[in-house]
Amino acid sequence: MNNESLPSFEDIANELSQPLFGYLVKMTGNTATADDLLQETLMRIARSLSKFEGRSKVKNWAYRIATNVTIDFFRKLKNKKFVEFTERDEDINFDEDDKLVIDEMNECIKKVIDTLPPDYRAVLILNSLQSKTMVEVAEICEISLSAAKVRNHRAKALLKEALNKKCDFYKTAEGSLRCDRKDS
Repeated sequence: MNNESLPSFEDIANELSQPLFGYLVKMTGNTATADDLLQETLMRIARSLSKFEGRSKVKNWAYRIATNVTIDFFRKLKNKKFVEFTERDEDINFDEDDKLVIDEMNECIKKVIDTLPPDYRAVLILNSLQSKTMVEVAEICEISLSAAKVRNHRAKALLKEALNKKCDFYKTAEGSLRCDRKDS
């Protein structure tokens, strides 16, 4: 790619810092860790920007770097963190019982996602939580489209299987999803 059409590091950092930070928070479950990983991601982008070949969108390339930084972090840590699977809309007024149920379900889901292999977790988060298309997920993860679809399917199947072992799910009369934990 010629240097004239390549965005500057400053432009990339300004445009992508917030979305990358959100992705990293979801991957690690911790804002301080996500901030550290964002800094590492931005340093890697700065170091390798001149080598960017333009075979993908700059945004997808940056997400791939963030994914690699996160996987490296987990390999070093050997104690995977969990992600926030659902986000609450702060404008919704939940009563205290609803808040407790949501927090309990989130904690259960976090623990299950924590057990997913990092490659599956990355695909699940990119597609389900970051609203990336499977084509974008494949590009970011540097895998084929079919491999991305398989990983996504397997991640969801593992998530469903683990949750079904831990919980009995049902809908309330109001249509809310609830679960009762099974005795372990």
